[in-house]
Amino acid sequence: MSEVHAPLDVRTFTVGPLAENCYLARPRGAERAVLIDPGEEPERLLGAIAALSVRVEAILITHTHFDHIGAVAPLARATGAPVICPELEREVLANIMDYVPSPEFGPFESYQADRTVSGGETLELAGLRIEVISTPGHSPGHVSYAIRAGGALFSGDVLFQGSVGRVDLPGGDWATLLRSIERLMAELPADTTVYPGHMGITTLGRERAGNPFLRELAG
Repeated sequence: MSEVHAPLDVRTFTVGPLAENCYLARPRGAERAVLIDPGEEPERLLGAIAALSVRVEAILITHTHFDHIGAVAPLARATGAPVICPELEREVLANIMDYVPSPEFGPFESYQADRTVSGGETLELAGLRIEVISTPGHSPGHVSYAIRAGGALFSGDVLFQGSVGRVDLPGGDWATLLRSIERLMAELPADTTVYPGHMGITTLGRERAGNPFLRELAG
């Protein structure tokens, strides 16, 4: 029997030249929310937050590739929300432009994380119970955020609709990425909705059954 999920309101904003998905999540109708991976277009994101009349209680980062953190500093400054970043990647957030691969991107403003996570933590934010799951492979400190009561997983760049995160960037590793995905599949229900860092929304069950990159898991 599928788990019964509490109503969760997730708004998706696809931003920047790499079409990164930023998410605003809250219990349905609530006045408090969390913002996940604000990669770019801060004014657009702030306009959406204002239009929804919500208060951002925290900014959560899955990993610190520039397309996921480019708008962190202006969003944190405007909202007053603390920024929660993977421990292994806090140095990248603090020195963003040192890690941007091409001058065509940016400039972005660096930010000192207010709190770091490594996986295994449970965050109580905006009326949500959020589990932090260590999911390296795409980047060394990558984490995913699961809201079991809402049947939701914010997977960053680990798992996509019909694809997976690339492993040819510094710190990437295919075997590690596969183990991370296997962990998500084992720990969360198949009907969990996956909100990825790029491309469309999917479910864990759909990806286990049909994602061509996960044939090793299916076997």
